[in-house]
Amino acid sequence: MNFSKEATYSDMDKHYAIFDMDGTLVDSMVYWGHLAGEFLESKGIAQIPKDILAKIKPMTMTEAAALFIQEFSLNSTPESIAVEMNAMMGEHYRKDIPLKSGVKKYLDFLYQKGVQMCVVSATAEHLMEACLKRLDILKHFRFLLSCETVGAGKDKPDAYFAAAKRLGASPANTAVYEDALYAAETAKNAGFYVIGVYDESAEKYWDKIENLADETIRGF
Repeated sequence: MNFSKEATYSDMDKHYAIFDMDGTLVDSMVYWGHLAGEFLESKGIAQIPKDILAKIKPMTMTEAAALFIQEFSLNSTPESIAVEMNAMMGEHYRKDIPLKSGVKKYLDFLYQKGVQMCVVSATAEHLMEACLKRLDILKHFRFLLSCETVGAGKDKPDAYFAAAKRLGASPANTAVYEDALYAAETAKNAGFYVIGVYDESAEKYWDKIENLADETIRGF
């Protein structure tokens, strides 16, 4: 592994920062990994093809719901399914999803330096707010932006550009913190400074993230 790009507190010299939430700030990927199965099982669908689970990874909740309707002939709308799935995750965000170790201290450091920060996530904004408020880090961020609000997942750069515009920032002066390879690739290709964050759920892609990212963080 290439440790030469591993970040320290002093390395991040950008004035703006966009943080992913799930797998980057909080340990929620296990919960998300089980969500599709939990939802489909509630509809009587016990056998879920692995390729379906792979397809939905870069999707917004509504996009994933539309795929479920197409693949499993569900008598519903993407919007109503998204509401159901958000409700399932909502309980975890409000009650038990933990902060990743060292995150609060790291955010405190950036905040004291005057870095303007926000969160961009596929997760709905009200769930982000509930989780980050419970974990006492909401105050560090100027705003929270969901890919649902933008209308595009992180396989497209729209959400990053929208966040940068709200921050009053240029991509080159904005660090994007991501644990997912496809999201890091999107941000990098859009001209952002990418900091890869290690998460166990993406361990098999870590070497690729290290090679792609401008800096990496194995642990805050």
